[in-house]
Amino acid sequence: MKVRIAYLEEPPFYWTGEDHSVTGADIELAEVVLRAIGVTSIEHQLTSFEELLPGVQEGRWDMNVPIFVTAERAERVAFSLPVWALGDGFLLRQGNPKALTSYAAVAARNDARLGIVAGTVQLDSAKSAGVIDSQIVAFKGQTEAIDALLAGKIDTYASTAVGSRVLASANQELEVVAHEKSKDGRAPVGAFSFSKGNPDLLQAVNEQLRKYLGSADHRARMAKYGLTRTELDSVSAT
Repeated sequence: MKVRIAYLEEPPFYWTGEDHSVTGADIELAEVVLRAIGVTSIEHQLTSFEELLPGVQEGRWDMNVPIFVTAERAERVAFSLPVWALGDGFLLRQGNPKALTSYAAVAARNDARLGIVAGTVQLDSAKSAGVIDSQIVAFKGQTEAIDALLAGKIDTYASTAVGSRVLASANQELEVVAHEKSKDGRAPVGAFSFSKGNPDLLQAVNEQLRKYLGSADHRARMAKYGLTRTELDSVSAT
C-alpha cells in the first residue's frame, strides 16, 4: 500500500533536509501513523501552500501535512482529527524596532509591513485586527518571507509561535514574539487533510490517531521539534 503526502518547507513541521530527506514533526507523525495502518511505501511531494488543497482534491497526492482547520477549507477537503493547537507569533529582526507585538500593533503603524504566506489563516487574523492591504506583503512560501525580513523589505513575518521560535533559534539576527492567547484560551487546531472521495484512508488514519495521540512515544517525538504539552494536550486523545 502506497500513500503520497504533500508537504511544504516550513520547519519544524515539515521541510527538506540537507541530505534531501523529508523531515519534521508532522512528517514523523505521518510516518508513524501510516506505517501502523499498513502503508508500505510513503512518497513525499513538495508543493506550495496554494496548491495543497487543489492537489489533494484532484488526486495528485493522497493526503496533506497538517494545516489549520477552517470552515472554508472543510468545504473543499476532509480533515482528520486535530493533531496540534498552535497560537500565532511574529518573527522579527532583533530589537523589534517598531515594537510589533500583535496584529493590532501592526495596524496602528502605517509604516509597518507584515509578511504572510498567501492563503494562510494569519491573513484573516491580521485583517480582523485592522491591518490594511497596503501593509500586507504576501509570499508564496516561508523561505521567501524570511529572506524579505532579513533584507528589511518587511518588518515582521506572521506564522505560528512554535515555528517562529525554531527559526529565531537558528538565526541570531531574528527574534520572536508570541501573541497573547484568545479570551477563551483556545488556539486554532491543525489536521491532516484528504480528498472527500477517499474516506477509507481518512478513517484508517483517524483510528490510529485516536490510539496514538497523547502517548509517551508521541510526546517524545514531538518534543524533538519544539512542540510541548501546550501545543498537544488540547487535542490529545489520551
